[in-house]
Amino acid sequence: MARPLEGKTALVTGASRGIGRAIAERLAADGALVAVHYGNNRGAADETVSAIEAAGGKAFAVGANLAAADGVTTLYAAFDRELQARNGSTQFDILVNNAAIAPFVNFENTTPEVLDEIYTVNVRSVVLASQEASKRLRDGGRIVNISSGVVRTPVADAAAYSFLKAPIDNLTKVLAQVLGPRSITVNAVAPGVIDTDMSAALSRDPGAAEAVKGKQALKRIGQPEDVADVVGFVVSLEGRWVTGQVIEASGGTGLTF
Repeated sequence: MARPLEGKTALVTGASRGIGRAIAERLAADGALVAVHYGNNRGAADETVSAIEAAGGKAFAVGANLAAADGVTTLYAAFDRELQARNGSTQFDILVNNAAIAPFVNFENTTPEVLDEIYTVNVRSVVLASQEASKRLRDGGRIVNISSGVVRTPVADAAAYSFLKAPIDNLTKVLAQVLGPRSITVNAVAPGVIDTDMSAALSRDPGAAEAVKGKQALKRIGQPEDVADVVGFVVSLEGRWVTGQVIEASGGTGLTF
């Protein structure tokens, strides 16, 4: 079977569960050595690594709390040590900024603490992780930011999450310009409702799930693999001419009243 990412190394943040795990598994299946980042749940990260290895792939876990001020510094310190030991170099090829938090808090109850935490994890860490990656990415590399369909159709009950995903789309366009001369592509993938723990209130409640499907063209709840396959394309050779784009993977949400 073809392994188009053979010899490449990828870092996927928030990869212990959900969409991040599916992305890590997809990139490993395509031949990449994958760094599985986790925030607090080392056990879940180890399970992801074990699943990748059982399928014939290569992976290792790296831990860092991206809600902490030094989270990105901690992440790259661990990542660099592992890469240096394995490859004799800290260079790599693919960064997927997936880690995020999405508390269901409406605008009225969005406290400064909630706002700061969402901003730190969902925006600040993405900017800083991309800065550090740009120092290490080989020419021809890839950055993929996981955005969200809420940028186009905000969810009022997750107010801060909705409006703080929007900066990711513009960051993607800025980075595509900055890194384009090195043939590094930068794209965002914007999922709709996906069946994960983060989206359980919408994807696993029967009434809410039916309402979601009623707004879709494809009439089903998305699976993590639906997003991972889009990421797999944009990081591949076939995705080399796609950059600065926000690709919505939502089953056609919002195409119907």
